[in-house]
Amino acid sequence: MNAMTFAPPSVPFDFRAFLPTLPELPGVYRMLDAKEGLLYVGKAKNLRRRVSSYFQRRLPSPRIALMVSLIARIETTVTRSEAEALLLENNLIKRLSPRFNILFRDDKSYPYICMSRDDFPRLAFFRGAPGKKADFFGPFPSAKAVRESIHLLQKMFRLRTCENSVFAHRSRPCLLYQIRRCSGPCVPNLITPEEYAQDARHAIWFLTGRQHEVMARLEEKMETAASRLAFEQAALYRDQLQSLRQVQEQQFMESGKGEDADVIIALYEDGQLCVNLAMIRGGRHLGDHPFFPAWDGEAMPEEAIAAFISQHYALYPAPLRLILSPMPDEEEECAAALEAAGRTTTLMSARLATHRAWVDMARQNARLAILARNQTGKRQMERLLALKEALALPSIPHRIECFDISHTKGEWPVASCVVYQAEAEQASRTESGMKHSAYRRFNIRDIEPGDDYAAIRQAVTRRYAKALTEEGLIPDLILIDGGKGQVGVALEALRELGLDVALAGVCKAEGRKAGQESLVFADGREALQLGEEHPALRLILEIRDEAHRFAITGHRLRRGKARKESRLDGIPGIGAVKRKALVSRFGGLSGVTEASMEQLAQTPGIGRALAEIIYAALH
Repeated sequence: MNAMTFAPPSVPFDFRAFLPTLPELPGVYRMLDAKEGLLYVGKAKNLRRRVSSYFQRRLPSPRIALMVSLIARIETTVTRSEAEALLLENNLIKRLSPRFNILFRDDKSYPYICMSRDDFPRLAFFRGAPGKKADFFGPFPSAKAVRESIHLLQKMFRLRTCENSVFAHRSRPCLLYQIRRCSGPCVPNLITPEEYAQDARHAIWFLTGRQHEVMARLEEKMETAASRLAFEQAALYRDQLQSLRQVQEQQFMESGKGEDADVIIALYEDGQLCVNLAMIRGGRHLGDHPFFPAWDGEAMPEEAIAAFISQHYALYPAPLRLILSPMPDEEEECAAALEAAGRTTTLMSARLATHRAWVDMARQNARLAILARNQTGKRQMERLLALKEALALPSIPHRIECFDISHTKGEWPVASCVVYQAEAEQASRTESGMKHSAYRRFNIRDIEPGDDYAAIRQAVTRRYAKALTEEGLIPDLILIDGGKGQVGVALEALRELGLDVALAGVCKAEGRKAGQESLVFADGREALQLGEEHPALRLILEIRDEAHRFAITGHRLRRGKARKESRLDGIPGIGAVKRKALVSRFGGLSGVTEASMEQLAQTPGIGRALAEIIYAALH
């Protein structure tokens, strides 16, 4: 944002009178401007000392100097400890988005590898907050890194990945056993619990960077098996060793020390500030993740790294080392933030050759991320301009919403509404795209089966009636997957709500040929065919296809739930409690259907007589 848009208070803030009133205690401070707008939120181990540092003659950056010139009032909250101050600061930053805080928005949780604590532990992909009922390894920078790691572990240690409901009911090994990706613990006599536990232990060693110990143990077992003339067993150990060596050879960067570290670099180029996080676990480079923070004024890379450390590691575990470039000016404060969050972590610059190589690679990936972001922003702006001209819109549509209906022969209809968002103030330089958090689904009820017109009317009415009552956002353009009929009822629904919004329908071509869709309007205009390569049509089809995908997913969920409930609910003697017990025990309706009468009878609350009724009803 341009500094000319900021207005300093008419009366300068009297910091000399204010500072003596501050306690020398931990807490959070909030800086406000003359219009009570929130400028900045910060934490402090000592409130008086920290706030006083903003009123020195020399400030660390022009951004901070500008912020201080706008202060009209400062509020403080005392906390019992620095850790509480850190937590409160992060909550306020995420909730209030102060103008001068560097805010890292990451709307997805990181993925982990999860290993269950069953008698035969299961490897699984996990996303969310790790619990205490399993062992979790990570976080990983991407889902791809997790899946590749699970694939390697399957290849090397042959651990199972199947759900417990499937594992408990198998009578013969699956395809993964045949292709030597699982040792078949689901079937007796293929592997002993002791042998499987040993493989699971080696997998944990591998995930925690103890590859050399694993290799030494496998070599010892291979030699022992060969000396006993158990050549088939020795061959298995040999294959595991070869897989381990291949993994090590495939690593472009490996420290050789099995260390855990995060490499964090901040780079400002071409109008973009990028903080790139590269994750090293067990000496293996797992990939990196670029962040583009929201910021006002002129943010420095050093400030961005300090803000990232404070916000990111309040939510996710930190490794033993953070390798930073550049080092933040507030190094002690970053270390204190990590300590307050319960992390024992060393902050360091790249000194070793391997560390410098990691930093160089992270910086190069940051440059590529900036280039891709700017190219995407330019491409999106070109498509939005083309859309404005093609539809004769008064201005660029920065928010587009699209509706679609999905059903099976009129049953279980679901409407989807997806949102495409481009930030109006920074559309020329900010990456735009689908705003998943704003998506909505509507279960359509009380209409004639297969009446798509009524379904569209209901979805549009429910969407914008709620937006009006809750002061939600109204789009610049609404797209309907359908022809003139669907567009007509959507227009009627909007007029009943008192809304005047640009509206167009995306009508499929004859034979559903992609790229030959027509745009139809409710104002009497002729249908418009833009051509397959037209940038506006490409944007419209991307949004339409996303609405179609979201509708189908919702319809399948509703249909599956209805079918599951109807089949069990229709059986005499089965209520909500017994249905839940059956589904939980057998992992779903398919598991209940495959179960024998004896297995059904062993379910709590299900006796022999009721088991016979259930079995007869499902077969």
